[in-house]
Amino acid sequence: MSMPEMSEVVTEQVRIGATAFFLPDESKPDEARWVFGYRIVIVNEGPTTIKLLSRHWLIIDGDGKREEVRGPGVVGETPELDPGKGFKYTSYCPLETPWGTMEGEYEMERADGSRFTARVGRFYLAMARREQAEL
Repeated sequence: MSMPEMSEVVTEQVRIGATAFFLPDESKPDEARWVFGYRIVIVNEGPTTIKLLSRHWLIIDGDGKREEVRGPGVVGETPELDPGKGFKYTSYCPLETPWGTMEGEYEMERADGSRFTARVGRFYLAMARREQAEL
């Protein structure tokens, strides 16, 4: 199966890119625990300041088990992005299988108080072939 290295989606002039990587030192395959880090980049391509209020993730492991995660902000922050500015962060996701997918959305608020949902396209949580060979 060929997997794209990055997802990138633009919603209402907000560009969101996502990419994942395997964390071997945090993983314990013999205990059915695979941990993946992921990086998110959010860029405000619109004409007004926006603020990220909350997140919603859908995580699906290799067995089809679904988990939803909701919460305020990201990594303890509710970043404000002026026009042309970006915000990036890194987080992680543990799985019970050696691969899975993540996708989701952020609730955003414009300076005028109006809100919209910015989509995060599906990205894959999977080891590279060389990482699989090392396990």
